[in-house]
Amino acid sequence: MNTYRWLTVLCLAASMPAYAASAFKPIEINDAELAQLRGRFVMPGRIVSFGIVMSTTWTNAAGDTSTVKANMQIDSSTITPQFYVQTTGETGKGSDRPTGTGTVIGGSGLGTGAGVTQTVRAAGDGNTAYNNVGINVSENGLAPANLVQSGQVLVAGGSISGNSAAGKVSVSANNGGLQMAIQANHNQGSAVQQIGGGNVLQGTILQGNSNFVNNMTQLNVVLGSNGLNNVALNCNLDQLKGLRTLGY
Repeated sequence: MNTYRWLTVLCLAASMPAYAASAFKPIEINDAELAQLRGRFVMPGRIVSFGIVMSTTWTNAAGDTSTVKANMQIDSSTITPQFYVQTTGETGKGSDRPTGTGTVIGGSGLGTGAGVTQTVRAAGDGNTAYNNVGINVSENGLAPANLVQSGQVLVAGGSISGNSAAGKVSVSANNGGLQMAIQANHNQGSAVQQIGGGNVLQGTILQGNSNFVNNMTQLNVVLGSNGLNNVALNCNLDQLKGLRTLGY
């Protein structure tokens, strides 16, 4: 019995080096596999400027327009990040302002999604609606110089509202996020945008006809040079040297 056990152990020991060598052998990853990888990161020191721009525009059949914009810019000189809000409205030259008769039901779970959620729900004809989210990243750049942010300052927990011929506008900052919304006049519908907590929401409900709605959220990131000093470079080289003992 003892002889059998020793033979088994010796056989396993003899086979382990070959098995381990094949298991840890480097394998080249093709482009298709690389395209599926997620989780890149940027060292905090490389970000020299970060900005958010959000806008929502509603135009009804008569040409009445309601627009709300919010923007925030952060760089190394920023002490307290603040959103600046602008609301504008124009009265169109048309006379076609009928009351919307469409009904949109359901959708209570659309506001609880993770990541980016974009919806357009329509119960009318001749409508056009866009939901746009963009991320602009520029490398080896500089923070915008003398950037002038205009509008009303939106404080945490506060809100800003306004009215125009096209609808009522409201912007609020709660729970670490921002929400802007337009409730269109004459029961034409509503539009909303939210950002915060790692989520972005854009939604439009159309209950009338011949409306044009545009939701836009844009993140602007400016990266400086790598800025690695000798200490950081030596640390990276030491990590690479450690791979030699594994056969790489």
